[in-house]
Amino acid sequence: MKKKKKHKKHKEKDIERKREKNDVCLTGNEAKLLKVGPKPPAKILKPMTKEEWEKQQSVVRRVYDPETGRNRLVKGDGEIIEEIVSKERHKEINKQATKGDGLFFQKQMGLDRQ
Repeated sequence: MKKKKKHKKHKEKDIERKREKNDVCLTGNEAKLLKVGPKPPAKILKPMTKEEWEKQQSVVRRVYDPETGRNRLVKGDGEIIEEIVSKERHKEINKQATKGDGLFFQKQMGLDRQ
């Protein structure tokens, strides 16, 4: 059997449809057919300087976990750090966290009554 050759117009239409659908990066040949330049290269990764790293590490944010109802302190790169609180506040946090853990477990098991 002979393979049929696709004409240039058909190739251009196929490429145009592919580009409209997915917004994919075109290969060099496809870009030449459409007379469009290829996408610019991705940002090149480089090592951080000490100043950049210290700036990133100095940022501490409070992140709420909706699944368990806990608030956590997260350092710049994702490290979880402890918060120093009073004994009463510690008990309150544990009660709230235990309740949140129980509700999360019930949802996972399909036992929630809502």
